[in-house]
Amino acid sequence: MKIKSKHIGEIVAEDFRTAAIFKKHGIDFCCKGGRTVEEACETKNLNPDEIFREINILPGDNNGSIDFKSWALDLLADYVEKTHHRYVEEKTPIIQAFLEKLCKVHGDRHPELFEIRELFDESAKDLAAHMKKEELILFPFIRNLVKMKLRGSDFEFPPFGTVENPVNMMKHEHTIEGERFRKIGETSNEFTPPSDACNTYRVTFAMLQDFENDLHKHIHLENNILFPNSISLENELRSRANPS
Repeated sequence: MKIKSKHIGEIVAEDFRTAAIFKKHGIDFCCKGGRTVEEACETKNLNPDEIFREINILPGDNNGSIDFKSWALDLLADYVEKTHHRYVEEKTPIIQAFLEKLCKVHGDRHPELFEIRELFDESAKDLAAHMKKEELILFPFIRNLVKMKLRGSDFEFPPFGTVENPVNMMKHEHTIEGERFRKIGETSNEFTPPSDACNTYRVTFAMLQDFENDLHKHIHLENNILFPNSISLENELRSRANPS
């Protein structure tokens, strides 16, 4: 893999196993996937050669990882909605209930729990609105782009001008969520329960970490694969509709 000239998002899109390497080194591969490895390492005072070494020694067979980059865009939009959106919808109320219980029982000794609960509640509210915008506006247009390509039909201009407009809004909101979960991780000592934690405490932190991991993959699939390929497809269809 010729990776030195590629953006981090491209590297992870080609082999999702590399996400674990970037995560281990504290490098954001989803919201900030538009940087090269050298650029990301420079901001963190890391040696990029070490990261390239870890990537290059990965087994060549990809361990059966799904090649999302090869998927049709409508299929990928369906996958994100039915897998990651549904995960957020199912897990959010459970985590909120657990955090509420922790604040009542352990809040006196661990006041940081109140900040974690507040941050997660903000995330829950914003993610619900964010996903609805994708499901009702952006994803239907992406599916329609695929239909126009397959049928060879005339390009239908969207009311929002170009797909880049909602995409840029969604990416901005992704950045907000990424920063919010960075604060949750920092406040929770990277989801490490304190020495006096009960089982509920430990389960809650484990669920928060799983939620963050799923959110990272969710954002990666959109920012690094679905969105740029949708922009490319729209540009192709627009140029066909208005040949120079």
